[in-house]
Amino acid sequence: MPELVLGPLLRHTDGASATIWVETTEPCAVTVRAGEAAAEERTFTAHGHHYAVVDVALDGPVAYSVELDGRVVWPEPDLPPSVIRPLTELRELVFGSCRTSVPHDEPYVRTHGVDVLHAYARRLMGTPERPDLILMLGDQVYADELTPDMKKFIASRRDDGPEEAVDFDEYAELYRQAWCDPPVRWLLATVPTLMIFDDHDVRDDWNTSLAWRERMAEVPWWDRRIVSALGSYYVYQHLGNMTPDERAADPVLAALRAGGGDDVLDAFARRADEKPDSVRWSYHRDLGGNRLIVLDSRSARGLEPGRRRMLDPEEWAWFDEHAAGDVGHLIVGSSLPVLLPSGIHHVESWNEAVCDGMWGPRLAVLGERIRQFLDLEHWGAFRRSFEDLGRVLLDVAAGRRGRPPATILLLSGDVHYSYLASVRRKGAGRIHQVVCSPIRNPLSRTLRLANIAASFGLASVLGRLLNLMSRVPGPPFRWKITKGPWFPNMMTSVRPEEGAATVTWFTHDRDVASVRLTPREGRRA
Repeated sequence: MPELVLGPLLRHTDGASATIWVETTEPCAVTVRAGEAAAEERTFTAHGHHYAVVDVALDGPVAYSVELDGRVVWPEPDLPPSVIRPLTELRELVFGSCRTSVPHDEPYVRTHGVDVLHAYARRLMGTPERPDLILMLGDQVYADELTPDMKKFIASRRDDGPEEAVDFDEYAELYRQAWCDPPVRWLLATVPTLMIFDDHDVRDDWNTSLAWRERMAEVPWWDRRIVSALGSYYVYQHLGNMTPDERAADPVLAALRAGGGDDVLDAFARRADEKPDSVRWSYHRDLGGNRLIVLDSRSARGLEPGRRRMLDPEEWAWFDEHAAGDVGHLIVGSSLPVLLPSGIHHVESWNEAVCDGMWGPRLAVLGERIRQFLDLEHWGAFRRSFEDLGRVLLDVAAGRRGRPPATILLLSGDVHYSYLASVRRKGAGRIHQVVCSPIRNPLSRTLRLANIAASFGLASVLGRLLNLMSRVPGPPFRWKITKGPWFPNMMTSVRPEEGAATVTWFTHDRDVASVRLTPREGRRA
């Protein structure tokens, strides 16, 4: 008798349909009933795991149920009903990144803090309040920093290899542990989610540089790891980011549904790693009068020294086409912040130049070691892409790509602290960087102090000094951290309005700060 392993997850949703994703214990027919509408799909199988992606028609808000071979398995009796609301406009988006999947009892709360996603789910269970969308900006799973339960799982099936996830089964267990917590499971079944990966979904420092890739290619288990990481990402995260039309035209999903199985998925994942331009993980959604663009700032990188790019040419051309005005708000999601504290930005740009040979080959080798050791791999460390992106944002803000949006919001995570940065340039005050990280993986007190000293103290002085000493061009605009940094576990609410947007950072039990952003500047709400 088939049972749910994971899900249901409510994924892509618009005004006419909703996508429900499930994993089951065995092959079966999966039926989703939403009011009078019903849709059914057979599961497909990859590496012994069974999945279905079902698109069901919508006609207004409606509770839904899931059946496996005709037997109702969702909703569960001890959870509130899951109600799908058609997504036709964006009134509230909640986002965050970097969430470890440890238990919620006291010893883990002491070391990892309260899981804000879990707490947020419990809060929503008791109210009619719902955001329109949850955006998960990376590190949904930690494949290289395992929880005790993951270590036990791996030890039960192998006694050699790294203490990291290596194959598809181990990735499947990572996702199961991340999403099986009952309140989180209910939340993901009830509020539409979109996702993108960051490095820990694959491995720390993934695609930091060409030297990093060459070093990892020599690791005996790495080929199996990267194939499993990208294959599982496609199944667990990417399929739900796609529209029904995109999925209907996707040859990989068609082959999986036709029984292609492991060979199809593995060949696709290996090709995605070796030829990043063979797949576009980035996507965009028009939600009412607002546009959301979510960028892959990990897999699509060009890593050749002297020609580094955050996005390959095809990905950049796609972004350049969709980054336009004539929308209420332009929201760009990137797992990595575009606007770091300015001192760190300058250090990263300088380090890239050193790695490219500005001060000779010997210092280039040292620069590469520093790049990897200090994680100097954000947009500032891919200066050409940063400058290209900056020019596009300035053009949108100035009305050279259509009517300028009320705000241009850059949403990011990764750095394990949260803040607001605003551009300080005449005519560009509507550009803001909103960072929220982590959902649950706080820095220790020592690392918090080190980050404050490095990011907001030493780096500011060092960055200016290195700029004077080097031939690295300055950025196309200046910006300033206007709120934060905050280090607790938290998530962030973004409420686009006509002519303004309200951004609120919150922890498990309180709002930390709320800012109303207008085309000119941010001011406290």
